Amino acid sequence: MAAPVLRPPSTPAGADLPATLRSVLRPDQVLTDPDVTRGYARDMVPTAPSGLPLAVVFPESTADVVAVVRRCAAAGVPIVPRGAGSGLTGAANAVDGAVSLVMTRMNRILEIDEGNRLAVVQPGVVNRALRTAVEARGLFYAPDPSSYDWCTVGGNLSTNAGGLCCVKYGVTTDAVLGLEVVLASGEVLRTGRRTVKGVAGYDLTRLLVGSEGTLAVITEATVQLRPLPAAPCTLVAAFDSAEAAGAAVSGAIRAGLVPSLLEIMDATSIRAVERHTGVELLGPGADTPAALLLGQSDAGGAVGLSEMERLEQVCQDSGATFSYVTADLAEGRMLLQARRDVLTALETVGTWLTDDVCVPRTRIAELIADCERIAAREGVTIAVVGHAGDGNMHPTVVYDAADAEQAAAAERAFGAMLDAGRALGGTVTGEHGVGRIKQPYLAAEIGPVGLAVHRAVKRALDPDGLFNPGSMFSLVD
Repeated sequence: MAAPVLRPPSTPAGADLPATLRSVLRPDQVLTDPDVTRGYARDMVPTAPSGLPLAVVFPESTADVVAVVRRCAAAGVPIVPRGAGSGLTGAANAVDGAVSLVMTRMNRILEIDEGNRLAVVQPGVVNRALRTAVEARGLFYAPDPSSYDWCTVGGNLSTNAGGLCCVKYGVTTDAVLGLEVVLASGEVLRTGRRTVKGVAGYDLTRLLVGSEGTLAVITEATVQLRPLPAAPCTLVAAFDSAEAAGAAVSGAIRAGLVPSLLEIMDATSIRAVERHTGVELLGPGADTPAALLLGQSDAGGAVGLSEMERLEQVCQDSGATFSYVTADLAEGRMLLQARRDVLTALETVGTWLTDDVCVPRTRIAELIADCERIAAREGVTIAVVGHAGDGNMHPTVVYDAADAEQAAAAERAFGAMLDAGRALGGTVTGEHGVGRIKQPYLAAEIGPVGLAVHRAVKRALDPDGLFNPGSMFSLVD
């Protein structure tokens, strides 16, 4: 099923805008060739609506962003901010006739302040590049989405991205001290602070993080750094049922364990990765378990080893059929890479549509069971992988996109999994955002009063609907 074309509420009169933008920027910063601009029309999700932008613009400074915003506003042309395109909800998808503002050239690390453990970065900095730069100073930037080797900090900020280490370190907003943004008026706003504490006024930083480019364009971020963790100690445990794996997660929480990560993979995910990589995760000839838990501690030395041994005991008490703790870095990296490779492995099976459901940690097994029932009912494959430590699951539908019936079944399954997550006391997104594919589910989750407040905030900051129209929610019913 082809994704529908996304158009703004009304066709803007911006035919002369590209020439105007070239007059204030360099010509190579403003692209209009449809063969080129089409490459910036969508992110990684195959079903979200998208359009063809009037122009793709590459700002290189805050002043460039101000110039673009003011001229787009004068012409009545919407703006869709975009990072590397690694998103999974269509939040950065282009709108017909809009300007796609690609932030990847604003990619400088402006400051690393070791004494105050913070960094100041532009939005186009790649997550892994920031992590590498601060690690050279003995510091650590915690947010680590699975696409960390190519996603940008600005995209992470816009969606409030999470990652494998959320169980211990939180999501992106937990690492953000302050922002510089350009408002729809073209004014530059600075939010937050460089201090550890600060409660002066509304927390505008947290409002803007996760707003998916609907309220402002992020041009700079001040982020919190941590001391570089010790080399990790890793646990792998296999279970013959999702219920047993879920019991182990609950047991770890009751035991007060806070590993640096705790991930789960179901049998479908495990088989896909083993087929893709040629590596049998539990050793040659081992049967594929129903579920696999991967845990790590970055506490270091005997403390880290003890933490993983305690987690191993919890897994064994919950019925693990196999468990293994290793301080060997190569083994740990291999196991963790297997978890990161799940989506890549599923691509070799068919088109994938990944969901993002967060449930109470005691109900992970129920969600996995619900996904199995949905897969059987709709006749599609669903692989479940996710962050067991915080309950954020990524059930992923795999289907044949060339088969209209399968494509329709995949979309039904996607929605059914969101409904199942909410029925278990969860939320329709733990870290990917709402974008253009979860709007009805957001409205159902936050209710009419919550939706009205969202619209009021949007109108206050962007009264003409200039920024990212069609993402998260509509301004009208």
